[in-house]
Amino acid sequence: MWLTMAAAVLVYALGLLPLGMQAVSITARIVALVALAVVVARRRSLTAWTFFAILAGAELGADAPGVAVHLHVLAEIFLRLVRVIVAPLILGTLTTGIAGHGQLKSLGRVALKTVVYFEVVTTLALLIGAVAINLSRAGEGVVVPASVLAQEAAANPATTVAHVGFESFLLNVFPENLVSAIGQNQILQVAVFSMLFGTALALLAEEKRAPLLAVLESMTAAMFQFTKLIMYFAPIAAGAALAYTVGSMGIATLVPLAKLLATFYGSVVALMVLVLLPVLLISRISVRGFIQAVSEPAAIGFATTTSESALPLAMERMEEFGVPRWVLSFVIPMGYSFNMTGGSLYLSTAALFAAQVAGIHFTFAQQAVMLLTLMLTSKGIAGVPRATLVILMGTAASFHLPMAPILMILGVDALIDMGRTALNVIGNCLAAAVVGKWEGAGNEAPVLDKV
Repeated sequence: MWLTMAAAVLVYALGLLPLGMQAVSITARIVALVALAVVVARRRSLTAWTFFAILAGAELGADAPGVAVHLHVLAEIFLRLVRVIVAPLILGTLTTGIAGHGQLKSLGRVALKTVVYFEVVTTLALLIGAVAINLSRAGEGVVVPASVLAQEAAANPATTVAHVGFESFLLNVFPENLVSAIGQNQILQVAVFSMLFGTALALLAEEKRAPLLAVLESMTAAMFQFTKLIMYFAPIAAGAALAYTVGSMGIATLVPLAKLLATFYGSVVALMVLVLLPVLLISRISVRGFIQAVSEPAAIGFATTTSESALPLAMERMEEFGVPRWVLSFVIPMGYSFNMTGGSLYLSTAALFAAQVAGIHFTFAQQAVMLLTLMLTSKGIAGVPRATLVILMGTAASFHLPMAPILMILGVDALIDMGRTALNVIGNCLAAAVVGKWEGAGNEAPVLDKV
């Protein structure tokens, strides 16, 4: 089945090549998609259907951009439905995990392990991104268009590079109103409230704790069922999101920055092979089982370019994989503020790309200082929308880099963001699996290939 899918994808990819025969190329792509649809229809796999929807969305965006740009509403509907789930899911799972399963003493230990893990992996991601861009030299020879230079001249950098300070981040961790935290989808605030609330429940007598705990456990079970219902809509949302991206940008815009895209996705592969795979092997976690567990959440994150859309399904799949629910509900929300595996890879690649375009040569020591700056400024703001752009522009200003190359990168940022988001989702799931393993979970449970 997978060989047939690979052959169909190959035919589809060949149809994208500029061979000068547009009708033949379109026909080849449509035939490949039809063959792929026949194969996918034989199995009830969310991964396969999402994969097919991504290709179908790309085809629609390339050949019918006028229609594709209006499909973004489908992806937005999906995201809204997911956002409804996230806060109640974290509130229920984390509270019941602490109060109902006696994990009160484990919180500090798990928190320390999680933060250390994220710190090490994101630092390695920064290093791999820097090595990749230094090897490819993707920025050399790139000419900044006049329109981009004019856009930089008209922009006000002072309003663009504002950065969230540590004090502001620390204050924002603690909620002042649970309703507003849930309404604004402040995941870390909900997690902090849940930990404190679960601790308070754990300190109550059993007869006072049991009624409320039963309600929260029922709510959590209902949220997981809600997740299963919504995920039937995930392939449609994924295809619509990619159709909008390709239809609004156009394939032609990728040509000047194709080398940068290739460098970034090459570094993604390098990170997975050199860092994530060894982590799985060292932790004695089933590689095949983890891939099965993470494939669906990563595909959804890739297509929708938001980690939030993959959170409920990621928690469900990783629990099926064998990670304790209380560990999941603690580690994955923390990842939204401390894990920037994909973002770190992008930051070092994009910053040095901007320097190469500008013709600025940084010594090894200067690059080390830049990476250290990126490592420090990127911590704690992973939950801020477009946080990587804020950090990138702030760092560029600190090292006197022009903004014009960064504005060029924005032209393909949506395509980079797909890989960046998928890698963040994979990083969050791997962190949960590793911490769960350290806490004594087996991580060997089979993952059902169904919604």
